[in-house]
Amino acid sequence: MQTNLTEDYKQRREGQEAEAILRSCVHCGFCTATCPTYQELNDERDGPRGRIYLIKQLLEGGEVSDKTRTHLDRCLTCRSCETTCPSGVRYGRLVDIGRGLVEEKLQRAPGERLVRWALRRVLPYRRRFGSLLRLGQWVAPMLPERLRKKVPPRRAASPWPASSHPRVMLALAGCVQPAATPETNGAAARVLDRLGITLVEAPKAGCCGAVSYHLSEHEEGLDFVRRNIDAWWPAIEAGAEAIVMTASGCGAMVQEYGYLLRDDPAYAQKAARVSVLARDLADILADEDLSKLALTGQPGKVAVHCPCTQQHAMKQGGVVEALLSKAGIELAATTGKHLCCGSAGTYSILQPDLSQRLLNNKLAALSIDQPDRIVTANVGCQLHLETQAKVPVQHWIELLDPGAER
Repeated sequence: MQTNLTEDYKQRREGQEAEAILRSCVHCGFCTATCPTYQELNDERDGPRGRIYLIKQLLEGGEVSDKTRTHLDRCLTCRSCETTCPSGVRYGRLVDIGRGLVEEKLQRAPGERLVRWALRRVLPYRRRFGSLLRLGQWVAPMLPERLRKKVPPRRAASPWPASSHPRVMLALAGCVQPAATPETNGAAARVLDRLGITLVEAPKAGCCGAVSYHLSEHEEGLDFVRRNIDAWWPAIEAGAEAIVMTASGCGAMVQEYGYLLRDDPAYAQKAARVSVLARDLADILADEDLSKLALTGQPGKVAVHCPCTQQHAMKQGGVVEALLSKAGIELAATTGKHLCCGSAGTYSILQPDLSQRLLNNKLAALSIDQPDRIVTANVGCQLHLETQAKVPVQHWIELLDPGAER
């Protein structure tokens, strides 16, 4: 795609990077076939190709309006278009740049700014979110049904194994997961323990940085990135062989640490090392002998939802299904595997109507074979799916947990 950037953007790193991405686009439109928002709204500006033109217009000095921002806001950043694109267009990176530049040019309405500020002040902070979640769970019985469904049920954290092994891996506790789905990392620790691997959490590691970064507060997001690197580095130096991602949304962000900090002289090398070590839990287990788990019983027919971040960003589509099949678990048939559930980080809060439409589509696709439960690999997807699902929704690792009731 031919571009003619303004002199200002030609001098800026974001402009140069965006231009390189734009030039790789050949206008083919294959991306629209797998874009969830284009399929729902049937508007070129709500598909990747249309949004690319809107960003190009911005960089060339054209008009940028609230409508421009609306179409960029509606993007899920699911990156399904990247999987489809024959030219390798790095659309997810481009839309992050475009959103950030639009924020510089246009001020949002006070109400929008307040909501986005509140999300950045609560979600990335484990204790703040946990306290508000407990309050919500306490008052949930008094809430209208529409709001009550959005409050996750109380879940107790399960004990981690006390044994230790020569092989050590790090786990990211994250920000929302410890309070909302505390059993996820515990189950992962018990599974890995059976396989001769010790899983540990670095106490000072927190939010991966995705919440702030994808809300166009890039420097704030990078501060979270640096804090995590500092928290993990002693264990990495001591020989930790991987950083286990039990939430694919975090995994998609952590694998980008090296790229995002490539120009930071103090962190570039460390960030690159962290990105290499970051691996999805399913990818790790694919290399292990699952017969050591000695699983008994059956969880029923299981429908697998592969999050967008797992299949399009981490390139791990189909790995969970293969693992569960290998473990002898019956899988339900599903359709529309590329479809986004509509969670997409803060998307379900900022775009509730469209998110709900996508959720309904996804649940219909997951339920064609009448599964007994749904499993996924990302806390956001899990919480979103269970607001409307008629069967239990879990993280898939719980099905392989030797200590769980099946």
